[in-house]
Amino acid sequence: MAQGRPYPAHGLDQRDWAEISPTQVRLADLTTTKTQLDLENLLDEDSTYFGDLFAHCVAWNGELFLEDGLHRAVRAALQQRAMLHARIHTIASSASTPTPPTGSPR
Repeated sequence: MAQGRPYPAHGLDQRDWAEISPTQVRLADLTTTKTQLDLENLLDEDSTYFGDLFAHCVAWNGELFLEDGLHRAVRAALQQRAMLHARIHTIASSASTPTPPTGSPR
């Protein structure tokens, strides 16, 4: 997957994310928005010292995107766990990317 978020901007900050109750998600259902993993975060036992304890996911157009917490997902996979606790924010499908202008040649 290309680096970046394929879904529209949601504008949530850390406080907004903290208000979303975590739920379990299957690792197999996640699509990452990052192409690189910070090895230091993966190996750090206390990598949540300044961050959230849970991964952040965005549900959009029938897909579940892992926005933050790739190191948690990889660590769970290495421990042979199929589930991960995450906070999920849903973006309505009506907030999809703009449609091409009308009248363009076919």
